Formats: sequence, C-alpha cells, structure tokens
Amino acid sequence: MFNIQKMTIKRIIATLAVTLPATSISSHSNAEQLIEEIIVTASKRENTLQESSVAVSVVTSDAIEKAQILDLRDLQSIVPSLRVNQLQNSSNTNFNIRGFGNGANNPGIEPSVGVFIDGVYRSRSAAQISDLPNLERVEVLRGPQSTLFGKNASAGVVSVVTAVPDGEQYSKISLTAGNYNQLLLKAVTAGALSDSVAFELSATKNTRDGYVDNVTLGSEVGERNRKSVRGQLMITPNDKTRIRIIADIDKIDEICCPVNNLFESPLETFVNAQTGAVIVPNTRFSSRAHYNQNPANKIDNSGFSVQVDHDFEHFTLTSITADRRVESFSNIDADFTSANYITNPIDTDIDTFTQELRLTSNGSGNLDWMVGAYYFDESIDHSDRLDYGPSFRPFIDALTLAQGSPNALAGVETILGLPVGQAFFPASGGVHEVSTLDNEALSFFGQLDWHINDRLTATLGLNYTEDEKDATLEQIEQDSFSSIDFVQLGFGAIFQQLVGMGLDPALATAQATALSTTEANPFLPLQAVQFLPPVLAYPNSVEDGKTDDDEITYTFRLSYQLNDNINIYGGVGTGFKASSINMSRDSLPFAANMAALQAAGLTLPNLGTGTRNADPEEATLIELGLKAKFERGTLNIAIFDQEIDNFQSNIFEGTGFKLINAEKQSTEGIEFDLTYWPTDALRLSIAGTFLDPVFDSFTQSTVGDISGKTPAGIHETSLSLAASYNFTIGGNEAYINGDYQYEDDVPTNDNIPASISSEEIKSLNLRAGLTIQNGLSLSIWARNLTNHRSISTAFRTVGGTGGVFGYPTQPRTYGMSIGMEF
Repeated sequence: MFNIQKMTIKRIIATLAVTLPATSISSHSNAEQLIEEIIVTASKRENTLQESSVAVSVVTSDAIEKAQILDLRDLQSIVPSLRVNQLQNSSNTNFNIRGFGNGANNPGIEPSVGVFIDGVYRSRSAAQISDLPNLERVEVLRGPQSTLFGKNASAGVVSVVTAVPDGEQYSKISLTAGNYNQLLLKAVTAGALSDSVAFELSATKNTRDGYVDNVTLGSEVGERNRKSVRGQLMITPNDKTRIRIIADIDKIDEICCPVNNLFESPLETFVNAQTGAVIVPNTRFSSRAHYNQNPANKIDNSGFSVQVDHDFEHFTLTSITADRRVESFSNIDADFTSANYITNPIDTDIDTFTQELRLTSNGSGNLDWMVGAYYFDESIDHSDRLDYGPSFRPFIDALTLAQGSPNALAGVETILGLPVGQAFFPASGGVHEVSTLDNEALSFFGQLDWHINDRLTATLGLNYTEDEKDATLEQIEQDSFSSIDFVQLGFGAIFQQLVGMGLDPALATAQATALSTTEANPFLPLQAVQFLPPVLAYPNSVEDGKTDDDEITYTFRLSYQLNDNINIYGGVGTGFKASSINMSRDSLPFAANMAALQAAGLTLPNLGTGTRNADPEEATLIELGLKAKFERGTLNIAIFDQEIDNFQSNIFEGTGFKLINAEKQSTEGIEFDLTYWPTDALRLSIAGTFLDPVFDSFTQSTVGDISGKTPAGIHETSLSLAASYNFTIGGNEAYINGDYQYEDDVPTNDNIPASISSEEIKSLNLRAGLTIQNGLSLSIWARNLTNHRSISTAFRTVGGTGGVFGYPTQPRTYGMSIGMEF
C-alpha cells in the first residue's frame, strides 16, 4: 500500500538521526519538567496532544508570538503539511493540507479545508483571515475530519482557539513597526463586570506600504490596511452553566495583490506594441509594475456567536449559535498592463447562519460518547463584470492583424450594417453576470470511545449529512461580437456569391454549407477572439440549478498505550464535500442536456458544453501513527494513504473558471515532528511531510487526459526547522527564536510548463525578545530574512495571447515590537 516513490524511509531516519541523540524512550522520564502539556479539542472534547489519536499539529500562543505569526497565512512556516496561497486579492486565500484543498476564486466552491474560529465555521476565505490579537492556540487537523466537522473538512481542519476571559483584570498593548512603513497596533483589556460575568475587549490596526511600485499611477501595490474590533463575555450564572458571547467586526481596504509577468509570448509582444501597452516582461519578482488601475480590495467581515455549556449529571450539553456576514468587493486591472484594456469588478455578499447542538459524556467508566447535530444555512449574492476600456478595441484589432485579418472588426460591422468602430468592444461595454446560491445542510454525528482496557481504546464515529443547493445565473450584459455565428455568416456570404454567379439556389445552398465550415469561410479566423460567448441563464425548463447530496462518513481507530509515554494508533476514515457550483462566466450546460435545451429552443450562438457544478468529493484515509514522549522531547510520526474521488478541480482559463471533477487524486506520505531539549534553555524541533501525489484518473482536464501525472502545486518534500533559546539578562527573561521552511521545486499550474511556473520555498524567520519585570517587552524580528521569493500561482493572460502571469510571495520584512502588560 505505502509504495512511496521519490522518498525513502532511509531519508527520514537519517533526518531524525541527525537531530535525535541516542536516547531510549523511557517511562521514567522527566519530560513533564520540560514539555508543556498542550490541551487540544480535535475530537470536540479535551485531550492532551500526546493522548489524541489524530494527526494534529498545535501552535501555541507562545510559538505564535515568537515566530511573528501575524495571520493564518504565516502558519505554514511552522506547520509543513499546511499550505496557504494568496491569490489575486485579499479575500482569496486557499488552504490545503497534505496537498488537498481548493475553494478560492469561485464563491460557489466550498473549501476542502474547514476553518473554525472558536468552534464557528468560516465558510469562505474572506471570513478566515482576521487579525486575532489574543490567540491561545491553533490546531491543524490533517486528513478527512467530516465525522465531527461536517461536509467541508474532506482534507482537514484549521481550528483557531482564542483565550477565554476568566475575570482576571489585565491589559496588554503592543506596537510593531517595520519596513515598508509597517505599523501594527494590538490592544486587549479584560476583567470582571461582576462575580459571574467576565469580559474581554480587543482591537487591532495593521497598515503597511506595498512592495511593488505601480509606475503608471505612482502608487504601491501589496499593501496592508486592516482593522478589527472584538468583544466577548463569559457568563457563569452557576457552577454548571457557562455562556460565552463573542461579537467581532473587521475591515480590509487595501491595494492588493501584485502580479508579475513570467513569460511574454511573441503574440503578446506584438499586440502590446500595437496598442502602446507596457509591462515589465519576463521578470518573476519585479518591484515595478504598470497597471492603469490599482487592484482594489474591500472586505467587511462581521458576526456574533453564543456558546452555552451546561453540565448535567452524566453529560454536558453544548450549543453554539452563530450568524456571520461578509461583504467583499474587488476590482483588478485584468490585463496587468499600462493600457486600459479591461477591468474586473467583483461584488460578493455572504450571509451564514450555523447552529450546533451536542451532548458529551462527562462520567467515568470505559465508555466516552458524543452525539450531536449541526445546521448550516448560507446565501450568496455574486456579481462579476469585465468592463472594456478604450484600449480594448485596439487590442482586438491587433489580435486580428496578427492573424492576417486587418480591420476585420470594421469589415464585419460594415457587412451587418452596424456603426463602424462603435458596435464591437466599445469602451462603455463589457460582460456582466450575476449569480446567487442558497445552501442548506443538516448533519447528525456521533462518536464512541470504548476503553477496552487501561491501554487499548477503540473509536467509532459516524456522520450523516444532507446538503441542498439552489443556484441561479444570469448574464445582464453580453459581448455582442462573441454572439455572432460566423459559420452562418459565412454561409450567407458564400451563398449570395454563388447565386450571383448564376448557380442554382438549391446547389448553392449545399455548396455554401460545405464551404462555410472550411478555409473558404473568411470569417472563421475571427472565432479565435470570441472568448466571451453568451451565458445561458438558469434555472430554465431543462436545468433547475439544484443539487441534493447526502452521505454517511465514518471513522474507526484503535489506539494502544504502550506505556505512559508511547501511544500508537491506526485507523481508517472517510470525508465528504458536497457538490460545488460554478459561479463564473465559464458555467456551461452539461453535454447530456444539450439535446433537451435545443428542443426547448434555449440554445444561444456559440454556446459550448461544460459543467454547471462538480459532483461531491469523497475522501478515504488509512493512517498509522505514533506519539511518544522521551526524556527530553517528543516524537510524532504518521504514515498515511489518502485519496479523494471526484476531486473538484477549479482552473482559470483566461476569462473564467473551469470546474471539473478529477475522477481520483491520491497521495501516500509520511509526516513527522520531533522536539528535543539539549538543555533546559534550548529547544530544537524539526517537522516534515513527504508526499507522493498523483492524479490516478483525470481524463477530462482542461489540457486533456493527465492521469498518472503529479498534480501541480503540491510539494513532495516540506520541512520546517526551528530553534528557541531562553536565557536571562539582569534577571529579565529573554529569548532568541528562529525557524526555516523548505519546500521542493514544483510547477504551480497543470496547464503551464514547469519551466515557466515552478516554485521552491526557502524561508528563514528570526526573532529575539526581552521581557522586563515591570511587564514591558521588546523584540526585533525578520521574516524571510534571505529574501527568497517564489510564485504562489501562475495563470494564462486574458485574451489568449499566450503570456503567463503569476502572484509573487512577499519579500523580506523586518521590524521591532514593543509591548506592555499591566
């Protein structure tokens, strides 16, 4: 089963041997003196990290501070199985675990990695990137987690846990200043309103200049401009009841994100020369760009939640109610040149209501159980436009000139009797689609832990989920040029020519039909610039726009405690992600529906076939693991075989997104993390993930059958090394902390050659700090100290010119932080 290519057990053993001194794992260790006991809630009940029989990484508040982790994107520097890609705007952040994950760029696609903040599901990336000032820990659960976390955890879960107010009176304030004029202010105050009511208020403001100069407008791209306010109450009316109320709002208003030209094709060079457009060609990490419009990003993210826990004699009742709203607007210069070709404004509003109820046993004995139900109700309103600028008509004229058809647009306008130079691609024109999605889901789940004896535990979990979606799509404005049937237009022209030559009309019809689909039709080359064909609205009499999925997922594990310090486990689990909806202009009818659409008279000129939605994902995981504490450290290892049937692939094709199921994608792999204290003051750790990913079957990708190939964007080797040294200066606590992230070179896009769009990650982060006895703390830090850059994602240019652009990662940042607790 575990036939892991390009990686060997020897390589892992060698890595561990360098770091792990010869020492026996002993049940008589003093590990408790060095190893902080970390509590996790991976199974929705509290366990220590070492006792939990789930592959989970935990980043504590201390590690978050010392690693200068500012948001969820920075977590990947110390959790090698987690990847977080920033795409074209601030609201598009894509999480994946062990190589699995999607969900950005298309609001109809739910993530494969579920993100939860204090037990509340954040359904889209725009609602996941808050600057949280008072974190307690972040748990990253690897592999399918659908049994306890529902329909959108087929690849894993990121669970963010913030500190709960306990009535202690304190205030903390910190100020960070860095290069690019970064200023980050965080403030927290907490205390008690009464003996039974504790509170906490927090706020952040995070600003920074951009790291790419937009030469055309004299501005900077890649900036930060974020602020947030959060408040919570902890009410304990008696010793059995706890009520936690959280309300928050955060806003983003920034110019993000920069795009660089990776490859300027000959056609792109020719077209830009004709129109006077300027780019910085073939430069992966240019600090200059030429955009005629700054990429605008505005996000308002707000919500509240109420969690009630009440202890009965033998169980605890938990209720978590949440209501959230995300309003997101972005507008990018979609051609990424100085010319005003085309812009892309997008508006998305998301309203989400969730309700969870569960009963958790709290008695003694050999059975621990949990049962619960989860309700999800979400509505999305989405508007996506492509607006033509005054340079778009010259752009198309240049494309047709390159094809040997000069002034082709004017010629067609003349034939059709339309205003020459004004009918096609006017500066006030464009395409505009609006779509909606209503999603309602209900899950029932349960888990039983049977402690067969003092050392052996069997875990069985079941989940039943039913998911219903109701989608609509309508094109309000369309591109008139792409609506022309040039086959029919050519037929008419050839027919009239033949009749004018004296040919019998019956014979002329037959000959014109044959000639109109060959090189004799002078209009056929113009089909190459019909890249914005009309969109068929739905629901219609053939397509109802509805999906209805249901699935039973399960977990079965055996865990055996060899001794007080060694736990081994193994098991199998499944995951489920419901159907996703393509809410882009590339939403096309299924081929199976075309005959019915034609019979109903619903087809449009140049209407192609594709997908409206993707079928549900079904994940399966087989895993073996070991968790151990030894005299001066810990060691965790997991070996796994994970696959997803009907993986939902979402590929950008120049003007929209193709949503296609890959029949099967899988990965076999090994993960480990080792922590070792050579001395009481020095902590060393190394963690790694080694993967062998493959498309077992993907016959209908946008580039054909790529079965057997390695999926793009998945690093086969990911390593994270960290060291932290604690010491005192004049009785004051001090530390030096560093971490290094390495990921091997991989292509970033299945449709683009690796020679153009491959990436390797090498990131070194350092921080040193001092806490003075009066509560004052000082630190200096640097992220990506060596200034190693990479491309997170590459894509083809709009208009089919053959060029390639990509999103570069951030350059080196550094600065100083000062904080005070009182």
